[in-house]
Amino acid sequence: MDVKLLKRIIKVFKESDIAQLEISTKEFRIKLSKYPDSMNLSQPVQVAVPTPPVQHQAPPDTKIEPEKMETEVKEENVHIVKSPIVGTFYRAPAPGAKPFVEVGSKVRKGDVLCIIEAMKIMNEIKSDVNGVVEEILVENAQPVEYGQPLFKIRLE
Repeated sequence: MDVKLLKRIIKVFKESDIAQLEISTKEFRIKLSKYPDSMNLSQPVQVAVPTPPVQHQAPPDTKIEPEKMETEVKEENVHIVKSPIVGTFYRAPAPGAKPFVEVGSKVRKGDVLCIIEAMKIMNEIKSDVNGVVEEILVENAQPVEYGQPLFKIRLE
């Protein structure tokens, strides 16, 4: 087995948005997963069986919290900007550059709020309302899920 190749595969896997990866050749077989339940790679069949129930149980919790948040937010005259895709959240157009918006920034419909990188494509996320950025809910360079709240914008 080529250890350098294995290290490169692991590095690329860690930096990607891929949740699971399995590679089989004549020389070796590797299975990588970002799911906490799949740490025991010596028994992949046993690991794969409990994973779906965990995934199945997680989305209802995730869906309940944003619904509760939307109910609270509507009462406060605040709009939540959610991630339209899975990817990596970036506040600025480049490392070291000034962020697109800060807390307190006035935004207009169509202004760029952030970038979400998905599969090496930089997707600009634009404001769909006029208002003032009240809170940035995600740290720079952190992974985000589809529908995850990114910004709170107080409506004008």
